[in-house]
Amino acid sequence: MALIETHEITRTYRLGDIALNALNNVSLSISKGEFIAIMGPSGSGKSTFMNILGCLDKPTGGRYLLEGIDVAHMNRDELASIRNKKIGFVFQGFNLLPRTSAIENVELPLLYDSIAAHERAERSLAALAKVGLAGRENHHPNQLSGGQQQRVAIARALVNNSPIILADEPTGNLDTKTGFEIMELFVRLNKESNITIILVTHEKDIADFSRRRIFFRDGVVLSDELSGNT
Repeated sequence: MALIETHEITRTYRLGDIALNALNNVSLSISKGEFIAIMGPSGSGKSTFMNILGCLDKPTGGRYLLEGIDVAHMNRDELASIRNKKIGFVFQGFNLLPRTSAIENVELPLLYDSIAAHERAERSLAALAKVGLAGRENHHPNQLSGGQQQRVAIARALVNNSPIILADEPTGNLDTKTGFEIMELFVRLNKESNITIILVTHEKDIADFSRRRIFFRDGVVLSDELSGNT
């Protein structure tokens, strides 16, 4: 069974009497452990598709199956639960709380599950160690470099043991060297932990780290190809 399946997903936005089709009958299958780059020009539908995969938006039509469960028409609370348990998010802007330490930022997803404080700390320390930040747990974002802040964000995405990480332009605020280091971290996490990683990028050099590239244009999948990476 595929981890993710979309069947003829459509997403239409209305501006007055005008209908804008962001996605048109997108059908894709993603297996556990894949590392996928979603590419396309601005307005191609790639971000809309990512938002649907992350249960941040609902399709206008079609079906979205996550681990065999149709989540396309779940209510808000059900979608929030899916996001917290199944999906880790990494954004271009890090989205860290500035007055909160690294470990406290990583703990945030665990607060929604009423997990005991000692277990939250243990899991957060383990996640920070996994991304190479052991010993930095009490540093605040302004005491960390951009690359380190993104590592904290990745640790936060890992802490709930979610099977999927969705990364939206995760290297967009980083210099080239640091961006490549972050991508090498994603490659290692994908290989060692079999985490499914799906990232949106417009940079070919970043997409080259993935094993599969899906190109969107005008709301449809223009191509879907393997990169040859193993």
